[in-house]
Amino acid sequence: MSAMSGDTEKLLAEASRLPERERVRLIERLLATLDGAPDDDTADAWEREIARRSREIEEGLVAPVPWSEVKAAARRARGDS
Repeated sequence: MSAMSGDTEKLLAEASRLPERERVRLIERLLATLDGAPDDDTADAWEREIARRSREIEEGLVAPVPWSEVKAAARRARGDS
């Protein structure tokens, strides 16, 4: 990862201490600042995709993978240790 400024590192450290639900909301808000104007078609498509994935989990068709495993696999794929 690239280096961040001291202020950014401090902000990250503080944000990391938030409860998980608040961290997720913060991430969503930060990501929204990167997006352009909302696209209704895209929002609808994401809602359908989320509903499909949720249904597959509830019906036992797929098993969720813990974030720690996904992150570790991504790091291995990148060649990180």
